Amino acid sequence: MTEREIIRGCLANDRKVQKKLYDLYSPVLMGLCRRYITKKEDAEEILIESFYKIFSNIRQFKGKGSFEGWMKRITVNESLMFLRKKYNFNVGLESSQVDLKTMPAAEQRLFENDILQLLDHLPTGYRTIFNLYVIEGYTHREVAEKLNISINTSKSQLIHAKRRLRELIKKNEPAIAC
Repeated sequence: MTEREIIRGCLANDRKVQKKLYDLYSPVLMGLCRRYITKKEDAEEILIESFYKIFSNIRQFKGKGSFEGWMKRITVNESLMFLRKKYNFNVGLESSQVDLKTMPAAEQRLFENDILQLLDHLPTGYRTIFNLYVIEGYTHREVAEKLNISINTSKSQLIHAKRRLRELIKKNEPAIAC
């Protein structure tokens, strides 16, 4: 079944096609939820809510860009709404107070899976901003707007996230440097 056929079936509220879409994309979207949400039960709840929004708003998909990208955006937004309700992202230092040095050699040695596992050890704010900025590719202005924080808070939390990741990398380096 092609993506276009799946979209048409979902537009017609065909439950079998909706199940097919869920079966195809739930692993990808669950992985996305887990990047933001550490508690599996919360991530599962967000995944279900994301699919509800996907099915109920599928008419809004205009065929411009990737359908998977459209679904990922919904899932990221659902994850962020959950986090905004639960956490205060306005805690942080001004970026002028933070040392901007990086250690690219250590970061380059890590595989994507290692980074994703290390992200689970970051505080929620750091992890969320790291995901939005580094992985999703949002600008600090966009991150600030999505989380209702200042641009400087976004920048400082990203700096703190990178610093914490470097500490975790150093701590786990023998296990990672295979």
